[in-house]
Amino acid sequence: MPPGPVRPSPLVEQAAARLRAQIAAGEWPVGTKLPGETTLATELGVARSTVREALRALAGAGLVRPRQGAGVFVVATEAAEDWPTRLRRAAATDVYEVRMGVEVQAARLAASRRTPEDVTALERALEARRVASGADDIAFVDADIAFHAAVVAAAHNPVLADLFGQFTPVLREGPVELLALTELRAHDPNTGDDAHEALVRAVAEGDAETAAEVLRAELGDPFGEQGARRGVTRTAEGPE
Repeated sequence: MPPGPVRPSPLVEQAAARLRAQIAAGEWPVGTKLPGETTLATELGVARSTVREALRALAGAGLVRPRQGAGVFVVATEAAEDWPTRLRRAAATDVYEVRMGVEVQAARLAASRRTPEDVTALERALEARRVASGADDIAFVDADIAFHAAVVAAAHNPVLADLFGQFTPVLREGPVELLALTELRAHDPNTGDDAHEALVRAVAEGDAETAAEVLRAELGDPFGEQGARRGVTRTAEGPE
């Protein structure tokens, strides 16, 4: 039974939701060609341009795929998870493995491409991290992430910057919980300061390999040797 006309505001979202529901209900099984834009527009009571945009949204969600000269076909009944959702569900160890690849390369590039303004930004971020050592764990982790974001920014690669930005919510949760459980900062409020200072120095001096190595070691033991001595590890469930 064809659906009734949708109401305005906003039409594209409503049309996409209606088509998504029909696909999920099995009205058009996987492999089925959808009716043409004119037919769908009539059924939904909207313009063809609205249907076209709705189909683009469904294609972006991985539900349909247009085939040139053949039409639009259903390829899945459930939308694929977006990248932020997948990151939130990922094991912390998996995220950190990818983070290391992104940031180590960013550090290497930062040392090669840094500008005087980048060096200044890194020095300020390092000082802000030191100031945050007198605050609570959340503020300290936020300052630490801001420092690492400054390193990535100095690489002048927008793709690396976008990837790091996607990681940020996940990066924030694990360390906050870890610091609270282990009380590492009770012994060293500014834990990891030496490594961060060495990284700034390597980037400022244009030493790409040292910058990469310092960051690789720092991410391998993000809260210093105390964490390693205490046997702290990250798992999908969080710190042990």
